[in-house]
Amino acid sequence: MCQLLGMSCNVPTDICFSFSGFSRRGGGTDVHRDGWGIGFFEGDDGRGCRVFLDPSPSIESPLAAVVRDYPIQSMNVVAHIRKATQGDICLQNTHPFQRELWGRYWVFAHNGNLIDFDPALSGRYLPVGNTDSERAFCFLLDTLALRFGATAPSYEHLMDTMAEVATVLRAHGPANFLLSNGRWLIAHCSTDLHYIVRRAPFNQAHLKDEDVSIDFNEVTSETDCVTVIATTPLTDNEAWTRIEPGTLMLFRAGVPVEVRQSDQAT
Repeated sequence: MCQLLGMSCNVPTDICFSFSGFSRRGGGTDVHRDGWGIGFFEGDDGRGCRVFLDPSPSIESPLAAVVRDYPIQSMNVVAHIRKATQGDICLQNTHPFQRELWGRYWVFAHNGNLIDFDPALSGRYLPVGNTDSERAFCFLLDTLALRFGATAPSYEHLMDTMAEVATVLRAHGPANFLLSNGRWLIAHCSTDLHYIVRRAPFNQAHLKDEDVSIDFNEVTSETDCVTVIATTPLTDNEAWTRIEPGTLMLFRAGVPVEVRQSDQAT
């Protein structure tokens, strides 16, 4: 299956270090050769969204090399490397997927394989490609739009509905996913997902997938707070927290602020 990477921060931060190790898994240190993508939220209140997609392996992609070296500053990031289980290897099937809801961009990436998942959709959100993941995203946004209408709910009410949606998805198979609208980032663990909160006092970190280290004391301030979420830990000298299967977490400004449990884990 695929792998996920997310970042939530209290100040605009680049993801170059984490993405450097993560992108090695796209055909270098792991088998995820069927495309990659990353979305950065920028600008006033995170309303702008810059998305890079490439159906080629990230280890070979010149575009991935640009992203590794280009310090884009963002407070919410969603990235994905693909090992295809459903759908052709092509640009329209490359995560993360992007849609508009309540006047904001929403970005979604999924890791799993949803069997016989063909939900009825209203027509407002329809898949462009032929993956189970994009169908899940359309179903999720359709559910939110139908339940709350034209007015965005509080994130507490949103999380209640998200837990219901996660339960439906996991009835069809693994449904690890990341979702962001630029204000916050939601992570759902069905099988494997980990996170680390980095805040003062900062330490040195070393990537698992290549021999690269960084001393965060040299690139941060004492008030910075950055959470990185990944399918499996990206560093080998830090203590990552495993998210329990069946858990939905909402991160804002680098810290978890809401947690929900969905039903039986898959």
